[in-house]
Amino acid sequence: MTSVIKVKICGLSTAAAVTAAASSGAAYVGFVFFAKSPRNVSIQQARALAVDTPAGLAKVALTVDASDAELDMIVNNVPLDMLQLHGHESPERVSQVRARFGLPVMKAVGVADEGDLAQLDEYMRVADQILVDAKPPRGADLPGGNGLAFDWRLIAGRRWPTPWMLAGGLTAANVAEAIRLTGARQIDVSSGVETAPGVKDAAMIADFIRAAQPG
Repeated sequence: MTSVIKVKICGLSTAAAVTAAASSGAAYVGFVFFAKSPRNVSIQQARALAVDTPAGLAKVALTVDASDAELDMIVNNVPLDMLQLHGHESPERVSQVRARFGLPVMKAVGVADEGDLAQLDEYMRVADQILVDAKPPRGADLPGGNGLAFDWRLIAGRRWPTPWMLAGGLTAANVAEAIRLTGARQIDVSSGVETAPGVKDAAMIADFIRAAQPG
């Protein structure tokens, strides 16, 4: 049964991790297609995982500034429900991807200070969902999955017309506070349920999803 607060477990690379996410009540699973990431999966790996993902669990492909050819390869070989654009894609690019591939698109937007919030409104107009993430440190290899949080008070009390998801440095210990401060109804976690970069832990996944639920 899917939880009240929808949780996305991102960066899955094994069947055991997908099973753990499903049995713990996750709403989404994410597969990373980015060579620099310790969570990177091949098309073949992702296809095998997606084919065996239980029905009702949304399958998301995370890409970073991917070309049409790269996205074609992913979409044509892996059964997916959503594309997540986690690079420097412009609003125009988001619109192009939506039109070309016919899948809902989630755009990740990094937040570090108040000046970053205007971008959220810009992307809300073109994306189906927004991932509000912590902006990576300057020079970081990874655009996400760095285990960093931002000041959640920056988005406290804000309401947007487009569905959105909170990400960045979330763990079982702080997710309830993050939800309380931001009003988020959807949560994304990757490094916060790992014992090492890319190594998901079934007990940590269960604890996180439990901690995210009200009461």
